Amino acid sequence: MKNIVAFVATAALAAQGATAHYIFQSLAKGTTKGVPYEYVRRNNNYNSPVTDLASKDLRCNVGGATGGNTSTLELNAGDTFTFSLDTAVYHQGPISLYMSKAPSTAAEYDGSGDWFKINDWAPQFNGGQATWTMKDSYSYNIPKCVPSGEYLLRIQSLAIHNPGGVPQFYISCGQVKVNGGGSASPSPTAKIPGAFKATDPGYTANIYNNFHSYIVPGPSVFTC
Repeated sequence: MKNIVAFVATAALAAQGATAHYIFQSLAKGTTKGVPYEYVRRNNNYNSPVTDLASKDLRCNVGGATGGNTSTLELNAGDTFTFSLDTAVYHQGPISLYMSKAPSTAAEYDGSGDWFKINDWAPQFNGGQATWTMKDSYSYNIPKCVPSGEYLLRIQSLAIHNPGGVPQFYISCGQVKVNGGGSASPSPTAKIPGAFKATDPGYTANIYNNFHSYIVPGPSVFTC
């Protein structure tokens, strides 16, 4: 009987591990929750993470290389936007926002060009404890100085909750058209894949042992 109970418990944990993830499903103007996959490219790996640092799936997730039936959200430079998830983020790690300007339309763009980062939600340290921003929606603003045009707007949760294991990337790309932009040349930029390395301190950090500072992987944040 004990063996049966142990087997059932193990199976339950395995099933929970297989399904207990999250995905950024929607993008909307302002701080409201959008319609799932209206402006976010639909992935085909359910809510599983990407773990291969050399994979093109790091750009817009598995199945997200093209826009398909995804619409493009019109925003003015400086506007607030919100990404929402199916369930709140619960794996510790930074949340980052990236943009990449499409050569023509966002729907046709595969994300092979340059990416620049516009925000990091990094841990806050207080009294020897780290606090992560783990929510079911994340709001930010399109930088006022970026040029007008169509962009991929990428959100990333880098889950580093399992030291010694392979970190997990939870990624989605929204399609946006920015109006009323400026003339800045955002920098620094990086290619994806290539922006994240297995030797990055923020990739290999042990968040449970002597954890008093943190550097988010990828390029530094661009500001106007």
